[in-house]
Amino acid sequence: MASLTYELTLAGLAVGSAAALTGIGLVVTYRATGVLNLAHGAVAMVCAYVLRGLVVDRGWPLPWAALLTLLVVAPALGLVLDRGVFRPLALRGSNPAQTLVATIGVFVLLVGGAVLLWGPGARDDAPVLLGDDPWAQLAAVLALACAVGAVTRWTRFGRELRAVVDNRPLAVLAGIDADRVAAAGWAFGSFTAGLTGVLLAPYVRLDPYGMPLLVVEVIAVAVIARMRSLPVAVGAALAIGVAQAQLTRLHPEGWAGPLLRAVVATRFVVALLVAALVLPGIGGKGRDALPPPARATRVPTALWVVVGVLLLLPLGLAGSDLHTAVQVPALAVILLSLVVVTGRGGQIALGQAAYAGLGALFTALLATAGLPTALALALAVPLVAVAGLLTGWPAIRRHGLALALATLAVGVAVSRFVLTQPYATAGLELGRPAGLSDDRAFYALELVVLACCLALVAALRRGRTGRALAALRDHEPGAEAAGVRVPRLKLLAFVLGAALAALGGGLLGVGLRAFDPEQYDPVRGLLWFAAVLVLGADSLLTPPAAAAVLTTLEAGPQAGTAAALIGLLAVLTARIPPPANLLPAPRRRPRPLPEGGAGAGPVHGAASPSRRAAPPPTRRTGGAGGSPVPAGGRTPARRPPSAEGPAARPGLRAHDLTLVHPGGVTALSHVSLDLAPARVTALVGPNGAGKSTLFDCLAGTLRPRRGQGRITLDGADITRRSAHARTRLGIARTFQRLAVFPSLTVEENVRLGEEQKGGRGDPAAVERSLRLFGLDGPVRHRAAADLPTGTLRRVELARALAGRPHTLLLDEPAAGLDAAETAALARILAALAADGLTVLVVEHDPDLVAGIAHTVHTMDGGRILS
Repeated sequence: MASLTYELTLAGLAVGSAAALTGIGLVVTYRATGVLNLAHGAVAMVCAYVLRGLVVDRGWPLPWAALLTLLVVAPALGLVLDRGVFRPLALRGSNPAQTLVATIGVFVLLVGGAVLLWGPGARDDAPVLLGDDPWAQLAAVLALACAVGAVTRWTRFGRELRAVVDNRPLAVLAGIDADRVAAAGWAFGSFTAGLTGVLLAPYVRLDPYGMPLLVVEVIAVAVIARMRSLPVAVGAALAIGVAQAQLTRLHPEGWAGPLLRAVVATRFVVALLVAALVLPGIGGKGRDALPPPARATRVPTALWVVVGVLLLLPLGLAGSDLHTAVQVPALAVILLSLVVVTGRGGQIALGQAAYAGLGALFTALLATAGLPTALALALAVPLVAVAGLLTGWPAIRRHGLALALATLAVGVAVSRFVLTQPYATAGLELGRPAGLSDDRAFYALELVVLACCLALVAALRRGRTGRALAALRDHEPGAEAAGVRVPRLKLLAFVLGAALAALGGGLLGVGLRAFDPEQYDPVRGLLWFAAVLVLGADSLLTPPAAAAVLTTLEAGPQAGTAAALIGLLAVLTARIPPPANLLPAPRRRPRPLPEGGAGAGPVHGAASPSRRAAPPPTRRTGGAGGSPVPAGGRTPARRPPSAEGPAARPGLRAHDLTLVHPGGVTALSHVSLDLAPARVTALVGPNGAGKSTLFDCLAGTLRPRRGQGRITLDGADITRRSAHARTRLGIARTFQRLAVFPSLTVEENVRLGEEQKGGRGDPAAVERSLRLFGLDGPVRHRAAADLPTGTLRRVELARALAGRPHTLLLDEPAAGLDAAETAALARILAALAADGLTVLVVEHDPDLVAGIAHTVHTMDGGRILS
C-alpha cells in the first residue's frame, strides 16, 4: 500500500509540476502587464509543435532544438504579442475586459494557424525533454519559481516590476520604462508556456484543440493564487496533481465510476470552477466590463432585405442536399444568445457552447425516450433555461475577469462531465420531425425560427427593459444608482441567452440528425464569442452574418481557416472597428409631451416665485444645441410629500460607522452624520479623509460589517439594503466620475431614472427634470456619447431627480465644470433645498460649498472633526 501511495504521489507531482509552470507564467504575465492571458495554452501548443517539428521532422538533436524553442521561439512569440497586440491596447487605455477579449483572439488565431500548418489530427511522437523522472520536473519548477522570486524581490528589475504593478502611471513618472517591463513579462510568460507545452506533449494529446484547452483549465492555480503569489500557485498545482493521482485508487460501481473518472481526468476544471465561483474574484466592478459600442446603430431595411434574400438562396439555387446550409440558421440562433448576454448586457460569457450542447443533448435524450422530435426540442429549451438559472445565479455576482472565468469554467465542466461522457450520450438517436425530413423543408422552418428569435431580441432591446440593459452594459454602478435591479437583470439575460443557445443547439443537432459533442466543444465556443465580438456584439445583423461566415469557411477544403481569420480580426480590434459600427445611427423620434407641454409654466410642486429671489436670466453653455441652463427659480424636482412641511421629510442618518478596507486600512472610524431635511449638508476635507467612503456607505455602494455601525432612513435600518433598493426608497446619487449611459439619448437617460423608481411611473417627471436643467430642447434626442462634460453633469442630475427622491447625494458635482456652470449648479441646488430636498454634497470647491451649504462637516483620518 505504501509503495502504491508513493508511486501515485510521484505521478501527481509530475502533473502538478507542469501545472505549476503554467501558474508561474500566468502570474508573472499578469503582474507585469495586468493581462489575464487565456492564450497561454495556445502558446504552449505552438511551442510543442515547433519542438516536435525540429526533432522528429528535421532530425535536430533534442538539446539544440529545445534551446531554440524555449529561448528563442517562445520569448519571441511573447514579444510579438506585446508589440503587435497588447501594447496598442494599453496605449488606447483599454480595460482588462478588452485585453481579455484580445487574448481570446490570440487563442483562436494560434489554434487556427496550428490547424492550417500541422493539421487537425493528434500526434503521439512528441519528444521527451526531461525524461520520466518526476523529481527532475519538480526540481526544474522549484528552481524556476525560486529564481523568479529572487529576481522580483532583490533586483532592480524586480523593484521596477513591483512599482509598475502598484501604480503604472506613477512608475512612468518616476522614470521607469513600463513598456520594457511589460515586454519582459510577456517574454517570460511565453517561455514558461513553451516549457509547459514541451513537458506535457509526450503525455497528452498533441493536437491544436486538446492541449490549449487543457492548459486553460490549469488557470485554476493562478486564480487560487489571486494572480499574485508564486508560492501559492506552485503549492496549489502540486496539491491538485497529487490529489488527482490518489483518487485513481478508488473504483466505485455503477454510474459513480464514470463520473469519478471524469472528475479525476478534469481535476483542474473542478478547481477552476470552485476558484472562479467561491474565492474572491480578480478584477472588480466598473472598468473590467466590456465597453459599450462607440455609438448606437440600426440595420437599414434594405440591408435586411439583402440578408433575407441571401438566406433564401439555398432554397432556390441549391439541390436537395442542404447539409451545410441547415447549419447556418441554427448557429445564428446560438450566436444570438451572445448578442443578448454580451452585446446588450456587456457581460463576458464564455460558456454558451455548453448550453447549446445541453439543448442538443436533452433533445436527443427526450427523442430517444419516444417523444416526437419537435416536442423534445420544445421541452429541452426550458430545461436548459433552468440550467442557465442554476449556473448563472452564482456567476452573476462576479464581475469582468472573474465572471469570464466562471462562465468558462461552467462551459468546460459541462463539456467534460456531461457532453462527452458515455453514461449521458450512449445510444442516442436524433431524427427530423415528421414532414421535415427533407433538407429544404427543415431549412425553411429554421429560417422562420431565426426570424422569430431576432424579433424577440429586437423587442428586448426596446422599452424599459432595453434601456435598463443598455445602462447595465454602459455603467453598472450608475445603473444601480438609477434603481436598476442589476442581479435580476443579469439573470434575465443569462437565462434568455441559455434558452436561445439551447434552441440553436437543438436545431443544429436535429439538422445534422445526430448529437455530436465536438460541435459544442469549449474551443468552438471561444471561436463563436470572438466572431460575435469582431463583427459587432450589439448588432442583430451579426448572428446571421457570423454564422454564414463560420459555416462556409469550416465547410471549405482547408480546416482552420475560420479560426485563423476570426482570430486575426480579433487581435486587431484595437485598430479595426467592428463592421457594425459602419451602420447608420438610429433616427430618434420625438416623444409627445405631457399635457401642458414644455412651456406650460410651473409644474406641480414648483415653488412659487415669492419663495425665493427672482431668478437671474438664463445663459447658454457649450452644450449641444446651446441649451439654456435655467436659473434657480425654474421648476424644482419635487415638492414635499405631505402638507406637514420639510420637517416631515424622511431623515437619512449614519450611526457610529466603522469601515476597514482589506489590508487593515481604516477608512471610517465611529462616524455619525445626520442629514437635515430641506438643507444642504457639505462634507469637506483632504483626499483620503474618508468622505467618499462615507458617501458610498450612505448610497449603499459600500456596506459596513455587522456590528460596525448602521444607516437608518426615518428610523428604519437600511444598512444591508443594496444601492438600487435605496434608490427606490428615495435616495438618489451622482458620481464623481460621470455615470451617464453613452449609448442612450439624453431623454432615455433621464427616463431610466423615472422608470426604475417603481410603480407605473410619471412621464411628466421626465419633462420636469429636462426643463429644470435646460435639456428639453433638441439636445434631448442627442446620444449622451456626443455631449460635453457640462451637459453630461446636467443629464446625470436630471436622471437622479426624475425618480422624485427626497434625498440627493452629490459626489463632487462641480468636477469638470467651468465657473459659469458651477454658479448655475449652485443656484439649482439652492432652489432644490428650498423646495424641501435633502442634499449632501462632497466637494472640493470652497466657493460652491460656501454659497450653498447650510451645514459643513470637515473630515480627516476617517473621522468627522467638526
